[in-house]
Amino acid sequence: QVQVVESGGGLVQAGGSLRLSCTASGLTFANYPMGWFRQAPGKEREGVACISERGRLTAYADSVKGRFTISRDNAKNTVYLQMNNLKPEDTAMYYCAASRAYNSGKCNQRPYWGQGTQVTVSS
Repeated sequence: QVQVVESGGGLVQAGGSLRLSCTASGLTFANYPMGWFRQAPGKEREGVACISERGRLTAYADSVKGRFTISRDNAKNTVYLQMNNLKPEDTAMYYCAASRAYNSGKCNQRPYWGQGTQVTVSS
């Protein structure tokens, strides 16, 4: 059974940083591109960042470019999202997904989803 578990969310002031972690089990982690998504209240889920199987390719939403960095450690079955210079508009539930394909940096091919971790940025 595939399990995807996020951690690291919390409350932070604007300008602060957080690092999200996501561990996946029940699959061959190194075979899956991994993505981070977020959903704010009343809004649709949107892609934030995506990383290819071995980390050679990454893609970011325009709204987070230069502030967020996605990385992975295949030996630990873990993907990270380092978030710097956080803004109130980054407030959302953040989800990790194991995607069956990189799909031009979208990481949205029949993904396995985690339950999410809440990030709240106060102004």
